[in-house]
Parts: sequence; structure tokens; C-alpha cells
Amino acid sequence: MPQDRPPLRRSQPAARPEAAAHAHLRFIRETMARTGTFTAVPGWGGVAMGGTAVAAAWIAHQQPTVSAWLAVWAAEALIGFLIGLWATLLKARRSSAPVLSGQGRKFFLGLLPAVLVGVALTLAVYGFELDPTSKYDPRSIPVVSSLSLHLLPGIWLLCYGAGVAAAGTFSVRLVPMMGTAFMLIGAIALLAPSGWGDAFLALGFGGIHVVFGALIVRKHGG
Repeated sequence: MPQDRPPLRRSQPAARPEAAAHAHLRFIRETMARTGTFTAVPGWGGVAMGGTAVAAAWIAHQQPTVSAWLAVWAAEALIGFLIGLWATLLKARRSSAPVLSGQGRKFFLGLLPAVLVGVALTLAVYGFELDPTSKYDPRSIPVVSSLSLHLLPGIWLLCYGAGVAAAGTFSVRLVPMMGTAFMLIGAIALLAPSGWGDAFLALGFGGIHVVFGALIVRKHGG
């Protein structure tokens, strides 16, 4: 009587070497994206943002009203955002760094809350404490807007610096250092005479962006 034998199992076809290699490479890239740093922070983009901020500070200093002064800085915020976004996408494309996933997504999510706080505080000050038609004279600010207008430059620098420092935990070491520098300038701006706001904004958004942008170019590429 023939001995019973277990049924033979069909072996699964071996994966093609090319497919297996691609799967391993994809796994390695995803792991590095989750555990690495976001290196697409633009250096030359930061330098350009600094240049436009210095120009905006000079233009804002000439404005006759609070509303016009705020409009100049709102326009500069938009211009700086577009420059930074374009430069980041360009550098990310050259270095194949993910922007909307992994550390890139964490970087932008880290930056966003503090920036939104700055926007909310600006709208609150503009809507409830400032008279938009008040004459803007940085050498002699009207009493009705002296406190609020004096605080805005420091608030902007502090909020932006906090966002950059938070985002920098997912990026190269220079980025959180830059955020700390913004916060330091912002804290000093809050304590400085009321007519120095544009000077501190030029020093912060202008000078710090230029200096750290150049350092990023030197150490991590443009």
C-alpha cells in the first residue's frame, strides 16, 4: 500500500531582482525621510527675502498713515512668502527632498502656528486698538496708537522667530539658531523707543535673513 504523502505546495515565484531592489530603495528613502532632516531650506532665497525686507522698512518709514504702513509690511510678508516658497521648491527639486511629506511636512507644520498667531494679533490690534486713519509719524506716534503700533514689530519678530525655531527642529542646525536670533531682536524691539520699529524690522527680517541665508549657502548649498 503506497505511503501517504503530504500534498506538494507550489512555491511562490521569486520576486524579480529589479522589483526587489526598487522596493528596498523605496523603503530606505521613506525611512530616511522620516528620520532625517529637512535640507531644502533655501540660502539664496533667504538672502533675497532679506533684501526685500530692508527695502520694505525704508518704504514703510515714509508712510503717512498707520493703514499705509501696515499695507507695506503686509505686501512684504506676501512677497517674502512667495520668494521663500519658490526657493524651497527649487532647492527641494534639485536635491530630491520631499516637501509635502516626511520632514518637509513637519517643517512647515512647525512654522505655521506661530505665524498664524502673529497674523491674529495683528488683526486684533488693527481692528480694535488702532485708528487706521491716524497719522503715522515714527518720530512722534499719536497717543491713540502709540502702544499698539510700538508693539507690532516686536510681536512680528517674536512670532516669526518662534515659528522658525520650532520648524528648525526638523532641519539643519542653522535654522533654529536663526529663529532664536529673530526672537532676541523681537524682545529688544519691545523694549526699544517707539520710533525704532522699522529699524528693528530691517535688522531682523532683513539682516538676519541675509546673514543666515549666506551661511546656509556656504554650508548646505543654495
